[in-house]
Amino acid sequence: MNKSTLTTVLEDAGLSPYQAEAYVTVLELGSASATDVAEESDVPDPRIYDVLRDLEQRGYVETYEQDSLHARAYSPESVLEDLRERAGRFEEAAEEIQDRWEAPTMDSHTVSFVKRIDTVLDKAEAKIREAENQVLVAVSQNQYIRLRDALKDARERGVHVRLAMYVEEDSTHSVPDEAELRSVATEARYRSIPMPLIALVDRTATCFAPHDLSTNRYGIIVEDRTHAYIFHWFFMAGLWESTTPLFTDDDDSLPRTYVNIRNCIGDIVPLLEDGATITATVEGLDVDSGSEVTLEGEIVDIDYPSLENAGRDPLFSYLGGQATITIDTDDGPIDVGGWGAVIEDYEATRIVLEDIRYN
Repeated sequence: MNKSTLTTVLEDAGLSPYQAEAYVTVLELGSASATDVAEESDVPDPRIYDVLRDLEQRGYVETYEQDSLHARAYSPESVLEDLRERAGRFEEAAEEIQDRWEAPTMDSHTVSFVKRIDTVLDKAEAKIREAENQVLVAVSQNQYIRLRDALKDARERGVHVRLAMYVEEDSTHSVPDEAELRSVATEARYRSIPMPLIALVDRTATCFAPHDLSTNRYGIIVEDRTHAYIFHWFFMAGLWESTTPLFTDDDDSLPRTYVNIRNCIGDIVPLLEDGATITATVEGLDVDSGSEVTLEGEIVDIDYPSLENAGRDPLFSYLGGQATITIDTDDGPIDVGGWGAVIEDYEATRIVLEDIRYN
């Protein structure tokens, strides 16, 4: 670093131009009279005495009398410490600016666009770690590795996790074995067609980014139930239905839990038609107030388009329109809908079949 550059850096660190010039000159001369320092620098003779005394007060030089005023540089230890502290603050400021630029605050916005996929993954990981009920996630293998621990923690808390993974046909990385997948997901599927990154958590938060082969490099972070509902249908119809099952944790044992009312209807329609009495516990939200509720009782009715196909046709997948279960509770019959319920009394977030009996 030449003298001019060093002087400029010292000015950035808080010295005046004359102070920076004088200090660098003293460093070069070692010890010199004020007159010599002025001659070797751009500091005017009338100003040199005040400049050197100011530097002495700041701990940069020491002045002494020897026929005339002389100056020599102090040990640079304190100066170096000050410069390093300043450098650290500049680095922290740079990182803070970058963070604020990449991830705008969500306090006053429900939708944020970000420029780095890592920001989307960070937010997805944080949301998954806060999940209480349901996570839907589509990832590449590298993204899966990034989110694996968060998914495992959620699974251990009883969160229902649907995992869809993109696996390259010529990939040298094998699909995780079933034991690992069962530790992170309730259901897992894969496909060899690239998928966007998407994580939907508890019907309220969505993290999205185009797939790795896309020319668009951006991400979207949404904290809004309506937008999450749209992404949910994209996940189910556009991704989940096109994947190959790896495993599902669902079985016929009781209690049996559902986080999707349509899946529940598909399983119980044949049972009801065969004369089964089914009792269930429903956790959900009051459609009007949004308050959490728990309902218990017998399932006595179902309202579902194309009901005759539900549970029988493996290709049947009715994803839109009404899906209602009527529960006969101690307070009378109550209609329960699924995500986005508007005509029912309650929106079910979790349905647990407690008992199935045949008379």
